[in-house]
Amino acid sequence: MNLIKVAGAELNQTPLDWYNNYQNILTAIQTAKKDKVSILCLPELCLTGYGCEDAFYAPNTEEQALELLGNLLPETKGIVVSVGLPLRHQNKLYNTVALIANGKILGFVAKKHLAGNGIHYEPRWFTPWEEGEVSSISFSDEVNDKLNSNSFPFGDLLFDVKGVRIGFEICEDAWVANRPGRSLYKKGVDIILNPSASHFAFDKLDVRKRFVLEGSRAFGVGYIYANLLGNESGRAIYDGGVMIALSGKLLAISKRFSFKNCKVTTATLDIDIARLAQIQSHTSNIGVAQIEVIHSSFDIPRTIPEKHSPVEASWEHSQFIKEEEFGRAVALGLFDYMRKSYSKGFVVSLSGGADSSAIVTLIHLMIEMGSEDLGLENFKAKLNYFTALTPCTTTKEVCHQVLTTAYQPTENSGDVTFNAAKFLAEAVGAKFFNVDVNPMFKGYVNAIETSIERKLTWEQDDITLQNIQARVRAPSVWMLANINGALLLSTSNRSEAAVGYATMDGDTSGGLSPIAGIDKNYLRSWLRWMETNGVDNKWNIPALSYVNDQQPTAELRPKDSKQTDEGDLMPYDVLEEIEKLAIRDKKSPKECLEFLKATHPETSSDSIKAWITKFFRLWSRNQWKRERYAPSFHLDDKNLDPKTWCRFPILSGSFAKELAEM
Repeated sequence: MNLIKVAGAELNQTPLDWYNNYQNILTAIQTAKKDKVSILCLPELCLTGYGCEDAFYAPNTEEQALELLGNLLPETKGIVVSVGLPLRHQNKLYNTVALIANGKILGFVAKKHLAGNGIHYEPRWFTPWEEGEVSSISFSDEVNDKLNSNSFPFGDLLFDVKGVRIGFEICEDAWVANRPGRSLYKKGVDIILNPSASHFAFDKLDVRKRFVLEGSRAFGVGYIYANLLGNESGRAIYDGGVMIALSGKLLAISKRFSFKNCKVTTATLDIDIARLAQIQSHTSNIGVAQIEVIHSSFDIPRTIPEKHSPVEASWEHSQFIKEEEFGRAVALGLFDYMRKSYSKGFVVSLSGGADSSAIVTLIHLMIEMGSEDLGLENFKAKLNYFTALTPCTTTKEVCHQVLTTAYQPTENSGDVTFNAAKFLAEAVGAKFFNVDVNPMFKGYVNAIETSIERKLTWEQDDITLQNIQARVRAPSVWMLANINGALLLSTSNRSEAAVGYATMDGDTSGGLSPIAGIDKNYLRSWLRWMETNGVDNKWNIPALSYVNDQQPTAELRPKDSKQTDEGDLMPYDVLEEIEKLAIRDKKSPKECLEFLKATHPETSSDSIKAWITKFFRLWSRNQWKRERYAPSFHLDDKNLDPKTWCRFPILSGSFAKELAEM
């Protein structure tokens, strides 16, 4: 039997954080060697971090990466390791992977297919490599000396490491129809490594699983998929999820959303099984790119047969229902955002409504999940700058230091929301303050009335009186954030962002908007799930019943107006449908009308038409608000973030002609 122990690593990297990135890579290599791994695949651009943005243009970025690459070489004795970094070649920048065998760089493979859709922007910085093209690259004398060679193969390469053929599909390469694995298969590849930076989105794991299994089956190979982990650069959350497959069979998969800096997943490949599959396929070589084969005399260590296990990996432990995926993704995103920004916890203006309560619940999950994954002491150690956590012995004590909440009533607030906020804060262990902002509200109203020499009334000044109540809440929560050295979280959701149902410099205040990528309808159902079920059937919060029993309301008009969000806007399920049709699917108002008439036959056409008109007008009018929102997490293909996903002009025709045609 021709057995080789292989591994993929998930790494929690940070752009341009050279020390952290190097230590994580070094830990992965050392862990793999300790586990007697022979071939280790690391994630895409792991030396620099994937999200360096325009810092990729800076020569220093490449120089630092090359220095670290040279430092790694002595650590790779006795093992084959792939390491990702950006390289300049003939005045172009390429996304590359170095294959190192036994301390020697065998060559650099350049990525052929660049991710340029959605939140990806690779074509801005990198040039795609032409299939079948091969060149060589050299660096300064100082770098060449450190890398132990004057020139290296560069481009479309296949590596023959003493009879074991290793090729690459770099992330997006595996997502396209004409994937490089096809040409590698024609050249008799044994193992394909896929170093990736694939961000989390709902249901995306199933897509990855398909191309890993199908690639391993169709090409008759061992396939190793490695991915980044955590909140790398602010908006994207990476869920890890290393997969190792052989000829269509999944041998290993890691549990996703780990709070660890580095995690190595191993499996043993029987190369003879892969080769037999290729022998039996009998496929023509016509039309295949000429890939240069780079030979190495390093004898890859083999694994003794007793360690080989043909049992297929359990898929379920890495596959979660949407409610759990949401909780795990945002909890991990919050943890990394906090620690990488050196914030001493979070401050939330806790209104007792669904949005702010969802954020408090997610912070509760962050602490519980992180403590379970790392152990409480290691959880605190990763926040070692936050010395107030040192004496904490329970997760509730940690929450009391990490999370500060403030209920901020005006004369239009009620006992229902106060109790909901108070009981939720007590349930998770957060600090809770009742900060009466009514005097500030009245002060602003009196000042303006004196200046304009008339009284403000709800009949004439509705929006003015609502907005000032939201805005007077911002200074006090900013003060709490400054006092604590903490991060103020904005509580806006995606449904509000779509129609601008938010007060700028009021409820949009904050340095991070963690739920701005998720719709209100889903948040309400998720809170009901968290009340009774909770992630892994634990960490549920019965006190959420006080939140879930309410109708969402801004509580900004007088109590006798019985204000509700859906009364101000439209039913949230309808809002979500219109947003999906109009923004994600780019349907016209008339097309939206026809669709909603079919899906809501019980509702009058006039009502549907009024809701569609309101949506398109508010969408167009409030792009400037979306431009000013704090950064949010990417969770699915309905993201409205204008900086990374959904661009729209600030000034437009507001769909006037299209609405008239409806």
